[in-house]
Amino acid sequence: MSLTPTFAIEVRSIAMDDVDIELRNVTYQMFVRAGHAPTAETIATAIGVPADDVLQGWARLHDAHALVLHADGREIRMANPFSAVPTAYRVHAADRWWYANCAWDALGICAALHCDGTIETSCADCGDSITVAVRDERPDDASLLFHCLVPANQWWDDIVFT
Repeated sequence: MSLTPTFAIEVRSIAMDDVDIELRNVTYQMFVRAGHAPTAETIATAIGVPADDVLQGWARLHDAHALVLHADGREIRMANPFSAVPTAYRVHAADRWWYANCAWDALGICAALHCDGTIETSCADCGDSITVAVRDERPDDASLLFHCLVPANQWWDDIVFT
């Protein structure tokens, strides 16, 4: 099993050059290998550039919706589908526990890692525990619904809330 995530970049008006794409790829690879968000210093050391260059690149990636930074702009909050902060969506996949940003991203972790997994969360309405096994790229319970309170075309208006 490969732990190298593959992701599609959303087409936006902000173009990403080869340097930013490489920074994004290294950032995601290091996130997956370590099981948590890398620091700018860790990335800088790995690719041989100053940490400020990484932070400037991350800012461009944030603007391009390729990752989400904390408000201070110095740390990763989301590298979709992975969350760098604890959330209500825990995923066991590739022999690790991960946090996802939402139910959709919880499924996305298994897809990004190309592996089966188990998602643990709770019903937002009643609080009941929900566990979903993902096997062969499919959830084991076809009766579950994924409901978005925010229309998809508005997700990036406040991606942390969404």
